[in-house]
Amino acid sequence: MALGKLQKVLISDSLDPCCREILQAGGLRVQEKPGLSKEELLREIRDCDGLIVRSATKVTADVLEAAERLQVVGRAGTGVDNVDVEAATRKGVLVMNTPTGNSLSAAELTCGMILSLARQIPQAAASMKEGKWDRKKYMGMELNGKTLGVLGLGRIGREVATRMQAFGMKTIGYDPIITPETSATFGVEQLPLEQIWPRCDFITVHTPLLPSTTGLLNDSTFAKCRRGVQVVNCARGGIVDEGALLRALQSGQCGGAALDVFTQEPPKDRDLVNHPNVICCPHLGASTREAQSRCGKEIAMQIVDMATGKGLAGIVNGQALSKAFAPQTKPWIALARALGTVLRTAGKKAQGSVQVCTLGTPLQDAGNYLTPAVAAGMLAGGAQKEVTLVNALLLAQEAGLKVTTTHSDVGPEPDSSTGLLQVALQGTPHRATGTVQGSTPVLRELNGATFKQPAPLAGPVLIYRAKASEPSTLSTLAGLLGKVGVQLQSYHSSSMVAGEQWSVVGLSAPLSDLGELKPRVTEVFQLHL
Repeated sequence: MALGKLQKVLISDSLDPCCREILQAGGLRVQEKPGLSKEELLREIRDCDGLIVRSATKVTADVLEAAERLQVVGRAGTGVDNVDVEAATRKGVLVMNTPTGNSLSAAELTCGMILSLARQIPQAAASMKEGKWDRKKYMGMELNGKTLGVLGLGRIGREVATRMQAFGMKTIGYDPIITPETSATFGVEQLPLEQIWPRCDFITVHTPLLPSTTGLLNDSTFAKCRRGVQVVNCARGGIVDEGALLRALQSGQCGGAALDVFTQEPPKDRDLVNHPNVICCPHLGASTREAQSRCGKEIAMQIVDMATGKGLAGIVNGQALSKAFAPQTKPWIALARALGTVLRTAGKKAQGSVQVCTLGTPLQDAGNYLTPAVAAGMLAGGAQKEVTLVNALLLAQEAGLKVTTTHSDVGPEPDSSTGLLQVALQGTPHRATGTVQGSTPVLRELNGATFKQPAPLAGPVLIYRAKASEPSTLSTLAGLLGKVGVQLQSYHSSSMVAGEQWSVVGLSAPLSDLGELKPRVTEVFQLHL
């Protein structure tokens, strides 16, 4: 992925005008075409570098395949279940979202749904429009003293909990990631799901749609609930099993439901929508002027920052890439790629097990972004179309390359203050070690031979191993460079191992023919780093 080369962005869903304005002000060409059919989208996406969607556009594997230049898919909102993230990752396309943009709007809608269930406000309003005055029919309940179960305690779940506490509700909840200590700070007692079901008067779900959350409320869990429980789903269709919900409503086990989302949108099966105890909306969670403006603004700013090299935010599938923009990490990522390329070329294969070891306290948390960079270097020039930090580990696994990472806080001198990166092809003698000097990646060791003066790993580089007793190698190289007009920009040689030493030569341009040099060396290869 050529970061910073974004030129053309397609907006395929309706977004606040500020999104287009920010993109254009950032120097990007923008096409705004909401409501495209799939065939039209396949045509329009071919020459686009970026795609911005809400929830209507389905970014499927075939859409991604048709997008020959696509680098980023921006979701103006939280959920990315309308984007095939795995297919995007495989192709090296970055997926980003705006996780905070619609949180308040979704939370407020949820609170409105709870209030509407408790007092049957929509049904009473519809009755009035029919000319009726049914005061006795719409007997409601107070929320004060009732128990609300919040399943999913992320941004939206906690906003709902704190707002409903103002109504005097007791809030309990469950989240596999948020710790009980954290949820206690915003007034939610965490319990196992089995203890939540029978205690709740109201249950609201705020999880992503995952295999583990699909059908979270089902026939079995409804049976464990308090009779007459009220259920709210403003998250994703499918978290509440719609068939089970209808059966629970028909039996009275569920007293009412408020739904903003459905498994199929719009829903073709109208049984739930038409049930008298169901309140429903056409997926309005993020449909406020404020949320749309916020999401449109955030995704546009994120894409402009990516295009201008300022940074990455809201990353869904390329967390390692977010480090690539930081000035202090860029040269380390370049080093990791270079060492991976050196190791693959020296080892003559990109299969087996590669051990990546970070040494020194400065690299304590660097493994998560240096490991995919090493994998990208190992795979560079192979059968894969384009290897990036987004897809490197996935493609490495498919290529039979296993990459593992270790760390030690103790780094050898003189690199203990900056750190050292070591990459080894297990079961072979091939190992490369490097560090960063200033902003330049340098090679410290290759296959046990150390470089007293570290060799820069940038641009066209010639690396060869020769007998130390062969003095004419360098003069032969100098003569070869003179013939073709290529300049020698740097030369570094290693210590001797078994009578041989490595040389790393920086060139102004790669050499097209190494025939004259090969008889004088044990091995030689060129890289462009």
